[in-house]
Amino acid sequence: MISKSLLILTLISITTLVARGFDHSAYDAVLKKYVDSEGLVDYAGLAKDRTALDAYLVRTGAVPEATFKSWSEAEQLAFLFNVYNAETLQFIIDNYPVESIKKLGGLLSSPWDKKVVSLFGSETTLNKVEHSILRGDDYDEPRLHFALVCAAISCPPLRREAYTAAKLDAQLDDQAKVFLAQSDKNGIKGDTLYLSKIFDWYGADFESGDDDLVDYLTRYWGRGIVGKDVEFTDYNWGLNEQ
Repeated sequence: MISKSLLILTLISITTLVARGFDHSAYDAVLKKYVDSEGLVDYAGLAKDRTALDAYLVRTGAVPEATFKSWSEAEQLAFLFNVYNAETLQFIIDNYPVESIKKLGGLLSSPWDKKVVSLFGSETTLNKVEHSILRGDDYDEPRLHFALVCAAISCPPLRREAYTAAKLDAQLDDQAKVFLAQSDKNGIKGDTLYLSKIFDWYGADFESGDDDLVDYLTRYWGRGIVGKDVEFTDYNWGLNEQ
């Protein structure tokens, strides 16, 4: 029979683990090893050395939904951002070599609708994580579009560190600044504001009250962009490979 003192210690340990959220250090090490300063991935190297990534995703997939919901919003968002990006990496190396993630879909199906994500003990899709969960009613964080990386050149660069609750706000702001500074995706020329197609597809996510997408982006570019014409740049679906 378990002693009362041991039971108390066990409950304290479980409570501490739940409060701390999830340990993403193993995934962080993978990113530092296989992602370069431009956010491009060494898929060939990762495909040959995938044990750490696979083990990390086994652990994330086993987290009970009740435990996940006990975390702070920042812990939840960091977890989901990391899972989405890590599962995308695994999806690519499962099918490597491949020229584009879009090649992994069927004739009438999207690669983002394949059940390649282990979450809360069951299988789901990348689309469900992004659109049903992260863009659902539980969160209001448009910077998710700077964090999620779908393995394409025109995506935001893959960050060389895992997202964590403690640094999440700063990480997301930094992602926004880095992405907006990539001149092949976003920029200002004369009276025209050139923006990634991501802002065309999800512009409404950045709107709040009377503020529109351009108003939102002034926090990174300043008020000088207000009133400019907006054009959206072409999207390159080629693999974000080194």
